Amino acid sequence: MTAIPSFQERLAAKGHLLNGYCAMPGAFSAELYAGQGWDAVTLDLQHGLIGYEAAVAMLQAIRASGVLPLVRLPWLDPGLIMKMLDSGALGVTCPMINDAEAAERLVRCCKYPPRGERSMGPIRAAAIYGADYPEQANRLTSVLAMIETAEAVENIDAIAAVQGLDGIYIGPADLAVSMGKPVRLEAPDPAVEAAINHVLERVTARGLACGIFAPSPARAWALVERGFRFVTLSSDARALVAQTSAWVRSFRKLAGG
Repeated sequence: MTAIPSFQERLAAKGHLLNGYCAMPGAFSAELYAGQGWDAVTLDLQHGLIGYEAAVAMLQAIRASGVLPLVRLPWLDPGLIMKMLDSGALGVTCPMINDAEAAERLVRCCKYPPRGERSMGPIRAAAIYGADYPEQANRLTSVLAMIETAEAVENIDAIAAVQGLDGIYIGPADLAVSMGKPVRLEAPDPAVEAAINHVLERVTARGLACGIFAPSPARAWALVERGFRFVTLSSDARALVAQTSAWVRSFRKLAGG
């Protein structure tokens, strides 16, 4: 196998990783998006419009960029986890992990024995990463558990203690909803911000990477300065809308309409 840096090795080299979501199905759009300088690109199978066949084509398209290919799952689904890792994703982020039992199930689905119970058959992963992929897979495959509820915040110490997790990823919007607070990603409600800080503190104390979504470059960098090491900035869909709307508004202003 050609030496492939893992999630942890990339973090150690750079100190933090900048991630972008792909929400739109399409190999060409994924290829363009991945080539813009991200450290990692995550195919969003949870809230994006990407199905399995499209995801495989997108993984093929972004390979040349050299970014870390990840997927965000729609749920804790052992079958889908296996298929996405077999297809060449080098890590998963799983939503709604509320307790240590769920975190343990997640890790076991992602790892080969003896740590886990992933079934052997990495058809594309072995083809592109090398015949010794099965021996390297547990090192290469990153596992991030999403903390998105008040229950998960309460259980953060037990969740973060699960062996095999590479990090915790905070979902600030769902966390705010769970706490009965307004969703404000740029300036969260004080109670939500306190919960985010608590998770960051406890996760960092365990030596794990803490990740989060950021709605703007300024917010993303502020979060990195606070100690977050894996920050998601935008998505292909949001980027398309933002740039296109800016162009149209600029034209309309010049046209006086």
